[in-house]
Amino acid sequence: MAQTEGTPPVIRVVLADDHEMVLHGVEAMLAHHADEVRVVGTATRSADALRVVASERPDVVLCDLRLGKESGLDLCREVKATNPDVHVVFLTVYEDEQYLYRALRAEASGYVVKRVDGTELVAHLRRVVDGEVVIDPLLAGRIAMSAAKLNAGEFWPGARLGLTQRESEVLALLVANHSNRGIAAKLVISEDTVKTHVRGVYRKLGVSDRGAAIALALREGLVQ
Repeated sequence: MAQTEGTPPVIRVVLADDHEMVLHGVEAMLAHHADEVRVVGTATRSADALRVVASERPDVVLCDLRLGKESGLDLCREVKATNPDVHVVFLTVYEDEQYLYRALRAEASGYVVKRVDGTELVAHLRRVVDGEVVIDPLLAGRIAMSAAKLNAGEFWPGARLGLTQRESEVLALLVANHSNRGIAAKLVISEDTVKTHVRGVYRKLGVSDRGAAIALALREGLVQ
């Protein structure tokens, strides 16, 4: 479509999602806004997405957090490492703040939940191209509340990654090299309850074992 003088340039987008149906749905949704956005490529795997990005040089990569067994976060890091001028926006079903924080640490420019409609999505993409970081309004509200509590001294280490106060206590004791039995004794809870909290810590930190949880906790300053 010809560019009219004075109108903003068409945003060139690459879509990455491991579900073909989702790709077709998002592409069809954006087709209603062809004067503002054009999909220049799609991919279901990270390697394919990187090839399309290298050949098409889009303005934005719109991707999911999970690409089958691969991670959209890893894709984001690869895109930013090889094409720093390309913006990455996550379009996902995950509404947990922990995933948002991880996306932002991977240098994403946006995080939008899949309930968004076409008009809203195009507006988000325009803001990203204009240099803003866009966060889904629901999550932005939660983060604002978290920041208010943090400033009021009502929060605890690990809260910004979604850990509950008890999970933060368990993580601190893991870092201090306590066993599950030792943690149970310290906190006066059952060992099974400790195991439940430990699984929650692993899930929210995106790790699979104690060593990785301890390393991340120390790196991110989650223990005092």
